[in-house]
Amino acid sequence: MVGEGEVKRIFAIGDIHGCLSHLERLMEEIRPLLDPQEDTLVFLGDYIDRGPDPKGVVDLILQIKKEVRHVVCLKGNHEDMFLDWVLNGRNYDLYLYNGGGSTIRSYSQDREFHLPAEHLDFFTSLRLYYETDKYIFVHAGLKAGVPLKEQDPQEMIWIREEFIYSNYDFGKLVVFGHTPLQRVLVAPNKIGIDTGAVYGGELTCLELPAQRFYSV
Repeated sequence: MVGEGEVKRIFAIGDIHGCLSHLERLMEEIRPLLDPQEDTLVFLGDYIDRGPDPKGVVDLILQIKKEVRHVVCLKGNHEDMFLDWVLNGRNYDLYLYNGGGSTIRSYSQDREFHLPAEHLDFFTSLRLYYETDKYIFVHAGLKAGVPLKEQDPQEMIWIREEFIYSNYDFGKLVVFGHTPLQRVLVAPNKIGIDTGAVYGGELTCLELPAQRFYSV
């Protein structure tokens, strides 16, 4: 919401997808720069699936939330699919098709799936977007011509080309992940920072307002 962005700087981190070592190394790089009382750290979603240690990623983010005062965690399409299976027992095959097996294994001991209460609370507390006076942070993107509060939640976590190739002025710079790119996308109306860590690429952090990038 407007007003929440009245802090020193914002550091936004793209899709992690279970790549714990990438997140650990990225945090080592940006932690000395981050003021834990004044700056805001925004995670753009897709913490889980495909990569080797989804549970470890969530454990680390929960630890970071204890150390950094302003942490915003957005929901990605993978968290949405995960919750649809965990809470509703639906679309298990779809979830597996989209890389959910690594998350199920990560949360399993002796072939028993166990999701700690603190982790369930984390997943159910994820936000669809974060808005400041100058920026909108969202997992996948926005539909042109639709006011922010009227956006379809599914579009916000799944949209791709329609948003990426749009020149529409959303009123504020939109920072997004979701679509893996070989390098960051910087356009007048948007910045994309999913650089495909789980596909052999890098994990990227964007510092605002400087528009400075950190990648590991």
